[in-house]
Amino acid sequence: MYVDRNAAGETTPQERRDEAQPDSRVLGRVVQCDGARATIAAFADGSDGAVTGLWTVGRLISISLGSARTVGLVYSIAKAEKVWNVDRQNAIEVSVELIGEVRDTPPASTPVFDRGITVYPHIGAISHRIRSRDLQAIYDLTGRQAIRIGSLSQDDKIDACIAIDDTLNRHFAVVGTTGVGKSTAVSLLLRKALVARPELRVLILDPHNEFAPSLADHAVRIDAASLDLPFWLFRLEELTEVLFRGREAAAEEVDLLRDLIPIAKNHYRNPGSGIYIKRGVDALTADTPVPYRMADLLRLIDERMGLLETKNDRPTYRSLKTRLEAAISDPRYRFMFNSRLIEDTIHETVGKIFRVPHHGRPVTCFEMAGLPSEVVNSVCSVLARLAFDLALWSEGRLRLLVLCEEAHRYMPADPRMGFAPTRHALSRIAKEGRKYGCYLGVVTQRPGELDPTVLSQCSTVFAMRLANEQDQAIIRSAIADSSASTLSFLSSMGQREAIAFGEGVATTMRLKFEKLDPAFIPGSAGKHDEEEPAEDGEIDLAGIVDRLRNVSRASQPLSISGEPVSPLRQAGEPAPEPRQPGQADDRPTAAAREDDPLDLGYGLRPGTFGMRPQRS
Repeated sequence: MYVDRNAAGETTPQERRDEAQPDSRVLGRVVQCDGARATIAAFADGSDGAVTGLWTVGRLISISLGSARTVGLVYSIAKAEKVWNVDRQNAIEVSVELIGEVRDTPPASTPVFDRGITVYPHIGAISHRIRSRDLQAIYDLTGRQAIRIGSLSQDDKIDACIAIDDTLNRHFAVVGTTGVGKSTAVSLLLRKALVARPELRVLILDPHNEFAPSLADHAVRIDAASLDLPFWLFRLEELTEVLFRGREAAAEEVDLLRDLIPIAKNHYRNPGSGIYIKRGVDALTADTPVPYRMADLLRLIDERMGLLETKNDRPTYRSLKTRLEAAISDPRYRFMFNSRLIEDTIHETVGKIFRVPHHGRPVTCFEMAGLPSEVVNSVCSVLARLAFDLALWSEGRLRLLVLCEEAHRYMPADPRMGFAPTRHALSRIAKEGRKYGCYLGVVTQRPGELDPTVLSQCSTVFAMRLANEQDQAIIRSAIADSSASTLSFLSSMGQREAIAFGEGVATTMRLKFEKLDPAFIPGSAGKHDEEEPAEDGEIDLAGIVDRLRNVSRASQPLSISGEPVSPLRQAGEPAPEPRQPGQADDRPTAAAREDDPLDLGYGLRPGTFGMRPQRS
């Protein structure tokens, strides 16, 4: 029990803010200490019986040890006898977690914080409220490029800053339950990051279509109507996921696709070639991102069905053909099969999605709410794979951030759930992306359902309120032992409040994010004011039904013929006017094409994306 009331004051004169400061600043004394925690004996009220409120959970305190001051976080307060006395002072026991120490460095006696502890508190050491200079030293980023994202919960006059380079380069995660402000925090982080890193490109996988309005001055929107992702950019397993609508694929049909797609690609490159393809170093595979025509693929299936030796496999061929034709004619897959001209548009497609060049809008909001659920996984797999390859083959010149909202959908902890290629593509970014300039941002409300390998690669975590015990345990396992008690506040934090820990901050920090303008809050554009319900006549029921069916009133029939294009024609060029009989052919020659190639500007040869960088 703490009974000594005749303390002489602090032993370190440099700790005083004012020489006239009374000795009452001494709040307690150390009565127990081990390698990570200490117990302080103090009083909950003053000598006049008034409750001081100086000891509260979550407060930082310092313990004077001569040349250094040990910093502790209050995580528990208790009164031994569990009874409040009104006739005398009430002694309490304060449990603190030791997180580091502050030392004054000559000649200016500037306080410097160190996470390690060289001198542990002795029994009887004086504890007191930490001063502002020491608090600033604890969260100082020591020369790293910092951005302000809010203020400390401990002292709202002190800025909460993060090291933006370390936060991005080593990936980050924002976790928290629904309604605590995750999307608002992400919008704030993106705006601050784009100011500090103007060369950064951002791809947001947005399942709720909420980020584009909040980033209107920085972002372009790609949705189900504007997405143009040709089917030949899909790898075999991604295309199979689309054709089989997320169900288990038939192995026989997959083998046929693996055999026939390279032949169709060879037909596109060499229109006069036969049914056999050349085997060698440059042989095409079903995964090579080279255009081909669905008309050629269907024709090959018909030819195979007509052969005598394939009579036993005709049901498999017929089933595959039916499956392909159903996907081609499905209006929901318009973004894959809508092009009447099959051409090498990889430069145009990649440049549009990944903003090369960005024209002042470096953010792409990929809105998935209008996409069929069975193709979302495949599309995300393609985009994540292209992001990594683009950063890899640009040799570090292109910096890309892939931000995954509701990340547990694409990277579930259970390997039997989700789509394996999507999980592998995003895991590859998490494990290797920082070496090549491809970064990952993870946003989820259920970290317990997220692949632990991906979460462990996120070196900076912003943990907002979490009520689920399993989710809290996941975050607790990721934080350093010296700051584990900080997470005891996870279930009771307020709006816009978070605990940040990892490489992006100097030490574990409880902060409150800046308040954003309502126009910049994701999802605010879709919220309607409380008004009277609309009359039935004001609702366009016919338009709603058309959107439900995903069939436009003026839709044109899809073409599966795949009209051939000249191999000399580059992606994105307008189709030439049809020649009249007897008119001379004025199309450019190959030599003329080399004078004006369409290039991404990052050393990529047209038509060889993802294969080999062009050396200068």
